[in-house]
Amino acid sequence: MKRLVIEWRHLESEGRTCDRCSDTGEAVRKAFADLEKDLAPEGVRVSLVETVLGEDRVRESNEIRFNGVLLEDLLPAARAGENACCSCTELLAVETSCRTVEIGEQSLEAIPAELIRQAARRAAGLE
Repeated sequence: MKRLVIEWRHLESEGRTCDRCSDTGEAVRKAFADLEKDLAPEGVRVSLVETVLGEDRVRESNEIRFNGVLLEDLLPAARAGENACCSCTELLAVETSCRTVEIGEQSLEAIPAELIRQAARRAAGLE
């Protein structure tokens, strides 16, 4: 059986994360539950790892990796970006920019479950 490890990295400060990471986290958990069911018949065992980051690693926050490969490296026309994050700025008490995923002209602060599922299928060699 193939193995697919989904790793979601996110900043946490005093037990809290920013709004965009929180939204991505919900999407990751939903996508994981769907993928666990959908990929089992394909012979793929899926697991989810949440990596909590400290303030010194904020640039990695909101990353999603599939067997170590970044989501944006698995999807055509996707690339990493960043923009100001009011929520992280509030959490860290310092002006902070956070990572985004850009697809075409669209900049996504929170990563939707559908993109996570697409990247997972590619990482598993099913697309």
